[in-house]
Amino acid sequence: MSSAVDPEVTSAETVALVRRWLKNAELEPADPAATQLADLLRDPAGLGFTVGFIDGVIRPEDPQIAAQNFRELAKSIPGFVPSHLRAAMRAGALASRVAPGPVMATVRKTMRSLVSHLVIDARPKQLGQAIGRIRADDNRLNLNLLGEAVLGEGEAAKRLAGTLTLLARPDVDYVSIKVSATVPPHQSWSFDEAVTDIVEALLPLYQTAAAAKSPKFINLDMEEYRDLDLTIAVFTTILDRPEFTNLTAGIVLQAYLPDAYAAMEHLQAWAATRRARGGAAIKVRVVKGANLPMERVEANLHDWPLATWSSKTETDASYKSVLAWALTPERTQNVRIGVAGHNLFDLAWTWLLAGKREVRSALDVEMLLGMAPEQAAAVGRDVGHLLLYTPVVDPAEFDVAIAYLVRRLEEGASSDNFMSAVFELSTDSGLFDRESRRFEDSLALMFTSAPAPNRRQERRSAEAAFGPDFTNTADTDPALPGNREWAKTIRAKVDSSTLGAELVAATTITDPAKLETELATAVGAAAGWGALLGRDRAEILRSCAAELQRRRADLLEVMAAECAKTLDQGDPEVSEAVDFARYYADRAEELDQIDGANFVPVRLTLVVPPWNFPVAIPAGSVLAALAAGSAVVIKPAPQARRCGAVMVEALWAAGVPREVLRLVNVGEDELGRELIADPRVDRVILTGAYDTAALFRSFRADLPILAETSGKNAIIVTPHADLDLAVKDVVASAFGHAGQKCSAASLVILVGSVAQSVRFRRQLVDAVRSLPVGWPSDPRAKVGPIIEPAAGKLLGALTSLDGRETWLVEPKQLDDSGRLWSPGVRAGVTAGSPFHLTEYFGPVLGVMTAESLAEAIDLQNAVDYGLTAGLHSLDLAEQEYWFDRVQAGNLYVNRTITGAIVGRQPFGGWKKSAVGPGAKAGGPNYLFALGGWTTRPATADTAPTEAVARFVDRAHAALGLSREDGQYLARCAAADAAAVAEQFGVVTELSGLWAERNEFRYVPTDCLIAFGDAARPAEAARVVAAALAFPGAKFAVRGENPVAGHLAELANVEWTQTLDDWIRVRLVGGSIDQLATEFTSRPDVAIWTQPVTEAGRIELLPFVREQSISVTAHRFGTPLTGKSVLSGPLGPRR
Repeated sequence: MSSAVDPEVTSAETVALVRRWLKNAELEPADPAATQLADLLRDPAGLGFTVGFIDGVIRPEDPQIAAQNFRELAKSIPGFVPSHLRAAMRAGALASRVAPGPVMATVRKTMRSLVSHLVIDARPKQLGQAIGRIRADDNRLNLNLLGEAVLGEGEAAKRLAGTLTLLARPDVDYVSIKVSATVPPHQSWSFDEAVTDIVEALLPLYQTAAAAKSPKFINLDMEEYRDLDLTIAVFTTILDRPEFTNLTAGIVLQAYLPDAYAAMEHLQAWAATRRARGGAAIKVRVVKGANLPMERVEANLHDWPLATWSSKTETDASYKSVLAWALTPERTQNVRIGVAGHNLFDLAWTWLLAGKREVRSALDVEMLLGMAPEQAAAVGRDVGHLLLYTPVVDPAEFDVAIAYLVRRLEEGASSDNFMSAVFELSTDSGLFDRESRRFEDSLALMFTSAPAPNRRQERRSAEAAFGPDFTNTADTDPALPGNREWAKTIRAKVDSSTLGAELVAATTITDPAKLETELATAVGAAAGWGALLGRDRAEILRSCAAELQRRRADLLEVMAAECAKTLDQGDPEVSEAVDFARYYADRAEELDQIDGANFVPVRLTLVVPPWNFPVAIPAGSVLAALAAGSAVVIKPAPQARRCGAVMVEALWAAGVPREVLRLVNVGEDELGRELIADPRVDRVILTGAYDTAALFRSFRADLPILAETSGKNAIIVTPHADLDLAVKDVVASAFGHAGQKCSAASLVILVGSVAQSVRFRRQLVDAVRSLPVGWPSDPRAKVGPIIEPAAGKLLGALTSLDGRETWLVEPKQLDDSGRLWSPGVRAGVTAGSPFHLTEYFGPVLGVMTAESLAEAIDLQNAVDYGLTAGLHSLDLAEQEYWFDRVQAGNLYVNRTITGAIVGRQPFGGWKKSAVGPGAKAGGPNYLFALGGWTTRPATADTAPTEAVARFVDRAHAALGLSREDGQYLARCAAADAAAVAEQFGVVTELSGLWAERNEFRYVPTDCLIAFGDAARPAEAARVVAAALAFPGAKFAVRGENPVAGHLAELANVEWTQTLDDWIRVRLVGGSIDQLATEFTSRPDVAIWTQPVTEAGRIELLPFVREQSISVTAHRFGTPLTGKSVLSGPLGPRR
């Protein structure tokens, strides 16, 4: 990219023209609406109040909710609101308590009137009147029809039909439409197919324009960066059709993208070829860009570089650079230019440049309807006329204008934008000087060749470099052409793929002697691996991360071929596997640094992973065990053996010794049972059904199982929700990977008025019916096949109804395989019914209703499982109420409930969704349970709570402990206090993202402390002190030893000889054998048996449950300012 452009138009010339325009604008009659907008933007509270009003009062369907928000806003009305409206708001707030419906209807009508200069009424009569009024000043209109979010084919067809109706009007000659408004959301990897589908959808619109007697113009609008190449491809494909040879049409380029310059060059070259064939010229509308907030969200959440320029000055320079290149006599023969914006300096510079180059006849000056109309009038008088970008919306759907209005208002309020100065530019010399300096700075940054894009990820190259600190691995960016070609290559291999087959054949075992050899080899290598320091194992794990990254294409190919994973589902799974390697490498180094305890690796860990996440979970489980110093035997799921083989090959190639990591493929028969029950297996990491965990435990009563098991997950949608966003997230959560994720939503619970919302149900049905279903080799497929032909309870869920249930969308079997099913939605699911309580692993969603949020939470908690749970509500009070009561390990607010990311949302459930200690995969404590511990003196000096200190003193005296024991207890109490202060008693923000809060907390839970005959009194007291250290933990003491009775009395807890319903047991000085036998039928009971240590970080774990919370923290890309309900210390919260 070369810069330092010699100015054809000087700064002085530009400033002079701007001053003349401002002077002329003062002569224009004042526009009351514009004056009020200026007052709003000047008022420090104006933007927040107005955005809150639009989003909180205009958006909600439920008049009760709108009235509630209205009353809250009426408590503090900013000064910019005229006195008569302030009085009306206060009166309306009072009246809304008794008549919310009529009051809110009046409020909405008033609001529409107040913004009618920005968004006009789409009803035919009112639209005609508005068009006539605006055109009276000799301006033209570019109409853009707003509508509900396009989630399915129905809304897309409605939007297209509405735009077609607009275009057919005799008083309309110019319309804009976006590609996202023409078809349902397309598969992110189906670029060519999406182009074909969008072109097909848009053809009637272009045919109408081409057949019109008077010229009709269609402008293809630009949205987010991901649609840049797509929009250009759609535009050129349509106009390349012979029937449109003579049709003039346009497209938009956004200068805040470094890619805009090259895109303009491409369009110019294409248009020149078109002109040479006798075709019509095209038009390019050049804008700064209006989707910056969502571009920032995209970059923040995906760990991709921000697609746009990093500063407004760079964007301004890009804007003028693109225009300077395009505005030549030769190029404007092919491409007419629309210069769009309100920055008077940039408009003046462009107008002067076009004049000097004698191309003004090929230039349209474009502005937004209703923004700074006096200045627009002054500019219009100089340039001849303006083209005004004019959003139109039906009053019945006025809430859909929210995003547009918020964007316009925030542009006006941001000091980075020219619009923040537009209303006072002629009266405030400081603001004028600020904008003049910015203009001159941007002139200095102009360039004359295409800069490189910011997003340059290239999967076709062997990229596997990582920084020293853990950050999440970026998923593959489908917006980039190189990556799309890479994906095509993968898809082309799927049907004939044999990856992993050879290793599967070599590791398939049917002979018990061969299995014995495998186990003996692993056990024999365990001592050497376990003797390595944590940092040495960590280095090998980091090599594993690099190797998994290098083999991303192979892993995607084998997942698609064997387990039918589509690319959009498989790619994040590879990222997760890479993240596990790097995250557990860091945790391995921490194992050597736990204050008060020494980590002792176990010999052998058996990994039994699932088929639904055939790479990430096997990799994460193996890598965790390796990080913890254990040898590993992995037995992949029968449906995912090739995936397991390709993953293991990568780890071997990265330096994991083959003797330490053994791959065995055995059947589910007696040989499989022998493997699981073998006494040399010290740990089992299982991901599968709860019943499988119970079966494993029946093989061996003392088998230490760490398992993530079943889930029956629900999303609650309240009247405070953004209903379109809720539908989008429910559908994604329910039907990703054909509903075969343990975290998938199989229930949606509609609260109050949402149950009667026609819009919610229409959008839900439209979105689900529009999901493309197919095999992974089909680029369009968003829902793939189920892993095996539907049978048993899943077949019943897909084909039959219970009670008064009805099909909103009836699932259909789509081929003879029995695996390909269209997704289904069943309404009328009742409390306690089979579909309410039973886990179904497939593409079917149940709809329940509840009168209140409290009732909805009861329904959500009524199931035996507690894996993931979701809430859609924009109300902080509802969020806090839900956080306090919902029973699940992973909580999600205003987002999907699937797709947990390592380190951001450590994953694992409560209740029957977890077996074992309950430490979350990808979380800070997961490795702790994969080995044993011995004690060493703790060094913490944090003062314990008064209750703990009092208990320690009394226990020392009552048990007749020695001075050394007293010192021991004091060290332990200090270590516990430090652990609470630093870890367990605080809520930790894990990700550092601004667009999403990811918080991790510990919730007190119930635990039985069981003392055996060998329990030392000091150690027994130490464990009770740990239980007391975390406020809210409920515990009891069991044991015939008199020490148990003394400690129960001192702690004021129950002394029991029964097990009752305890699901957590801390065993001290006793044998696991008897307890394990008593709990054989309850695999979810977790028993801690390791020697007592001085480490608070270890000894408090039985008394807490981990919980991950992920909350969308923006609206339309603007960060939410509301305080996190979890931002402070947790304390004794349940």
